[in-house]
Amino acid sequence: MNETLHHRGPDAAGEWSDASGGIYLGHRRLSIIDIEGGAQPMWTHDGMLGIVFNGEIYNFRELRHTLEQRGHVFSSDHSDTEVLLYGYREWGAGLPQHLNGMWAFAIFDKKKNGLFLSRDRFGKKPLYHAQRGDTFMFASELTALRRHPQFGFSPSTLALKKYFAYNYIPAPLTLYEQVYKLPGGCNLFYSLATKTVTVNRYWEFTIEPVDTSSPGSEARLAGELRDHLDNAVSRRLVSDVPLGIFLSGGIDSTAVATFASKHVEPRLLNTFSIGFEEPSFDESAYSTLAAAALGTSHHHATLSIEKAVQLLPAIAAMIDEPLGDSSLLPTYLLCNECRKKVTVALGGDGADELFAGYDPFVALHSAELYAALVPKSLHTGIRLLFNRLPVSHVNMSADFRIKRTLRGLGYEKPLWNPVWQASLDPAEINELFADHTPVEELFSEAIDSWEHCSGDTIVDRTLEYFTRLYLQNDILTKVDRAGMMNSLEVRAPFLDIDLVNFARRLPSHLKYRRGTTKYLLRKALAPLLPKKILSRRKKGFGVPVGTWFKTGQLGIDPDQIPHGFDSGFVNRQIVTHKNGTRDNRGFLWNLWMLSDILGRNVSR
Repeated sequence: MNETLHHRGPDAAGEWSDASGGIYLGHRRLSIIDIEGGAQPMWTHDGMLGIVFNGEIYNFRELRHTLEQRGHVFSSDHSDTEVLLYGYREWGAGLPQHLNGMWAFAIFDKKKNGLFLSRDRFGKKPLYHAQRGDTFMFASELTALRRHPQFGFSPSTLALKKYFAYNYIPAPLTLYEQVYKLPGGCNLFYSLATKTVTVNRYWEFTIEPVDTSSPGSEARLAGELRDHLDNAVSRRLVSDVPLGIFLSGGIDSTAVATFASKHVEPRLLNTFSIGFEEPSFDESAYSTLAAAALGTSHHHATLSIEKAVQLLPAIAAMIDEPLGDSSLLPTYLLCNECRKKVTVALGGDGADELFAGYDPFVALHSAELYAALVPKSLHTGIRLLFNRLPVSHVNMSADFRIKRTLRGLGYEKPLWNPVWQASLDPAEINELFADHTPVEELFSEAIDSWEHCSGDTIVDRTLEYFTRLYLQNDILTKVDRAGMMNSLEVRAPFLDIDLVNFARRLPSHLKYRRGTTKYLLRKALAPLLPKKILSRRKKGFGVPVGTWFKTGQLGIDPDQIPHGFDSGFVNRQIVTHKNGTRDNRGFLWNLWMLSDILGRNVSR
């Protein structure tokens, strides 16, 4: 099990076992902080607490100082892992509330005769668990769990349906029955005495807007936002190994690089970008502009279609759970280029979710007007009419956006966002599985997020959907896997808890205002970023998979279509995509990824 995670920690391996108690702990280490003194599993002086930990705690120095004042004695020079051990001794299950960072850890508590597990607030670091009789197992990836002789294989039909509904499998579900992800913001305690699992939520993202209307408030808040972002970046520059920045030339990554250049001499700061030969997917002009403005040591690579297709099978072979986000491919290549020079990278993830940066925010007002004015009977005809628009496979083409928007508007507001993003609409999912699943069950997580949002605008509800679901289960999963496949740690300054608490209390009009996304963030960055970057439209990290499936560079193997799927439906999706009458790129990508993973792992 430990060896399967070599890519996550190539620098060292550690194991501890108590065969009489049936307890085994394993760890693979990517050495970043306190290289000499941070080996794991790590124990307290008295041997009563032991830990295996994946992640980084950015406020570990402050916590260590607090704990030393309270009488705790440390053995390491500056290990954040040891801070977790003595932090748990001091605060118990309240430890995560004190942490600023990303983590998945398990602490074996001999006194309580149990195992305490925790995952960071947003789920940046993965943590899977399962119970088979009296055996409890956990790991950073399903890859490791599958090596346990008691694991067993039984794909979850509900998880598969949700995969095609969301393009990811939402926590706590996984690809397999009775195997779970510990959701972000949750702790778990496993009792060795009773063989029981207890999960508790210690934190959840909630928007709680406060009144900010006062003279000069926007300028003041913009200044506070700059300070929070500067502090967040500064905390994430702490490393005992080389460090770099992802620089796409978008607002978010350029902001991170800009603040990093305040703390590191720009010419010594390595920045990285990936470009494409297909112009509608290429951002290299902006990344070059940003790097030149900052004076960083910039590294750029161009991805050809041939190289991308060649690499895909190897990438799919390493990912432990299907992911419908095809930008996994360029993210992997970006991490691969980055790892040639550094071990740690900072990226801009989280800004779109916190400050309303996605295209759906622009569509919300028009969608509300349309829904109010157009009868549902007329909507069906309008959708059929627009479905006849010629298919274009350029990045975020007009026909793609219009068709997706109209598809979502056939449902109630709580379902707009997930249906807009889905690879299939609910009726098609039922056809694929030859089974009826109510839309309320397919999208139960999205509905729950909508109904429990404390904000009072559609922008707030959309922000909570993207932050609670899409960020954790898609964006952060993609970046973690792409980074760890290359033994690269990726840090997200925008998800610093102080910055998050600032952002979630802002009213929605400071995030999205009259067609302007990231309103306050743009205002805060206006004195620092080139105007061309501030004013550019969000592009996204897309790849031309639609073209690849149309031309046959990627294809579905009929022998690997999962058992229980309607082959007639699948074949129609393939044929209509190839003849250009339908754009089925999302479904075909999802199916290609799923078929490869199930083909490798179920028939092992």
